Amino acid sequence: MSDPAFATTPEPPYYAVIFSSRRTAGDQGYGHMAERMAELAAQQPGYLGAESARDADGFGITVSYWSSPEAIADWKAHAEHTVARELGRRAWYEHFELRIARVERAYGKG
Repeated sequence: MSDPAFATTPEPPYYAVIFSSRRTAGDQGYGHMAERMAELAAQQPGYLGAESARDADGFGITVSYWSSPEAIADWKAHAEHTVARELGRRAWYEHFELRIARVERAYGKG
């Protein structure tokens, strides 16, 4: 049985977008926007899934998986995602890092 906290991905290769962040204090609409972005990303061509965690101190990591660099670029260019990124820079994140990697090998237990 699969665990819904883990993304179901195909055999490699595919791509991972790794977003690490430290939140500012307070919600300021973040929760609603995060839900909307997860819902919207799941509708994008090439989206494979995502995994996310945040600790009590506001540090979090979200890894989204994509079929190609083009799918990632299309998601970055999406109008609502562009608005969310700008709000993140202005209001929601003290610090963030984004990394894109090609997944060459994947295995697990489950």
